[in-house]
Amino acid sequence: MSSMTTPLPPNLERIVERFKRRSNPKQRYEQLLWYAKKLPAMPEEDKIPENKVNGCVSQVYITANLENGKIRYQGDSDAQLVKGLVALLIEGLDGLTPEEIIQVTPDFIEETGLKVSLTPSRANGFYNIFQMMKKKALGFHLGMSA
Repeated sequence: MSSMTTPLPPNLERIVERFKRRSNPKQRYEQLLWYAKKLPAMPEEDKIPENKVNGCVSQVYITANLENGKIRYQGDSDAQLVKGLVALLIEGLDGLTPEEIIQVTPDFIEETGLKVSLTPSRANGFYNIFQMMKKKALGFHLGMSA
């Protein structure tokens, strides 16, 4: 179990556990590439400036839609490892309520062991992707409570 105050959503907890079992960085990269391959294609028309994640070296896009009170994410990147990070975050956060997403903190990246494997720019990109997903969730949250 993680040592954080707020427990991770079940999908994210499973992902963290999966990465914890990979002891070397090469295996973690392979796991990320596996996520990248699983990521459903994102419609080209969604690759617009409003959906672009700023602060990433590669091109990264994230969309979020609210369906029955749950957020459905889509994303893409032109770099395979970053696409894997996008896929990991989407798998971990997709289908949660805005409130659940807002409560997640990025500390779980430490637990995956990925942070030490990522270059500083990729680690920074990960946080930027995560923050954009949270920002979109917050937008829905504020819209619902207004």
